[in-house]
Amino acid sequence: MDIKIAVMTFRLHAPWVHSLKEKRMIVKSILAKLQNKYHVSVAETDEQDIHQIIVIGIAAIVPDRQMADSLMDDISAFVEENCEAEILDEAREIR
Repeated sequence: MDIKIAVMTFRLHAPWVHSLKEKRMIVKSILAKLQNKYHVSVAETDEQDIHQIIVIGIAAIVPDRQMADSLMDDISAFVEENCEAEILDEAREIR
């Protein structure tokens, strides 16, 4: 078995957010949803002091490249459907 690590980063824009407290509520919600549904490691990884930009990093250990691609496709669709913020950028890597 050739174990892989699927790594994703989302850069999101939430123009209606006017405070770090509002941002924190949005971030906590999407992090919890991703952890509960996909059992992945997820965290806010950058731009913590900018209230309208959210950067989320996700990592998961998967048994092969095909499962990594499938998982990342599912997560991408989930973020698009379950987060009000606009996706500015999405990066994927399989290590």
